[in-house]
Amino acid sequence: MDLLVGDLVTMPGLSNPIESAYRDAIDAMPPAERVARSAAMFQWTRQQLARQIIAERKVDGASPDIDPEALKWMVALRLYGDQPVVRRLIEQRLRDVSG
Repeated sequence: MDLLVGDLVTMPGLSNPIESAYRDAIDAMPPAERVARSAAMFQWTRQQLARQIIAERKVDGASPDIDPEALKWMVALRLYGDQPVVRRLIEQRLRDVSG
């Protein structure tokens, strides 16, 4: 079986130096810094998803101009849309803001 570098990170019982260094750095942080880092990473993820949605609209020929409130709900749909109850709530909110 051929293994890829990424497989080493995800396989149980195996670790690599990068993963170990990351875990050591996180473990050394005070709780407030861990929370701040987590919040910053989540914000970055939301921003990346928003940029992706805008870029996809450009490719599809739609206007990349999106109401910020609608974009927020589109991002939420990408993040939480796999949960049926949450998906319905987000889709309702999207309909409300889209008109």
